[in-house]
Amino acid sequence: MGTPSADEYYQRVTEQRPSRPGTADFYAANRGGGMLTMLDQHGGAVFASLAWRLGLKPTHLTLLNLLLGLAASAGVIAYIPAAQEGAPWWPVALAALVLWKIAYMLDCADGQLARVTKTGSDAGARVDILCDVAIQASVVAVVVAVADAYTPSVPAWGGGAFAALWMTNLVTSVMAKEDTSVSLVTSTGLVVRLVKLVRDYGFIVIVIALALLWPAAMAAVMLFFGMVNALFLLASIAAASRVTLR
Repeated sequence: MGTPSADEYYQRVTEQRPSRPGTADFYAANRGGGMLTMLDQHGGAVFASLAWRLGLKPTHLTLLNLLLGLAASAGVIAYIPAAQEGAPWWPVALAALVLWKIAYMLDCADGQLARVTKTGSDAGARVDILCDVAIQASVVAVVVAVADAYTPSVPAWGGGAFAALWMTNLVTSVMAKEDTSVSLVTSTGLVVRLVKLVRDYGFIVIVIALALLWPAAMAAVMLFFGMVNALFLLASIAAASRVTLR
């Protein structure tokens, strides 16, 4: 017998699951992700287990994720004038990082809770995706606002292109859920996983929070991730086109 797929493994765990699921049961229901995201999935399992004990629904976690994510981004943007007057960035950078990471763990948790308790729905999935869009749009606003404040020489189209290309990650993630066999690089080796960190949201928010400590570097962060997403978008188009033109 070969190694079971993620869905087969989850089905086995589901069949063996006790009537009172624990953190390990919720973690087993995760949908994978990059190296940093898998750590967030562990945190998500803790939140999912707690939510189950409190009788919360997956959408409760989704909306809390939205609240924390937007609060972190709004706080950073509101702080820019004070920082330019000499106020230190590190307290806000640390707070933003903590809130973004907790929000992302809750984003992982809502899916785990839905799958374990079998309370998922199409409406809940839509709420989840829409909240993801809202939070990631707010993170994009942080990057563009800080880059503009500290590097005004960056042209406006640069921020616009970065914002547009940012959603490449989210769109391709949603598409992958419909066809899990689609992947540009199927290897799970350590080197490949390290390279894929540049598209791991759990890693990306850490980089953005660290860049707040040296805000003049935010323009470089914006350029880097813009180029990564542009290259990934072009590679994805080429790969999909090659399949359809065979």
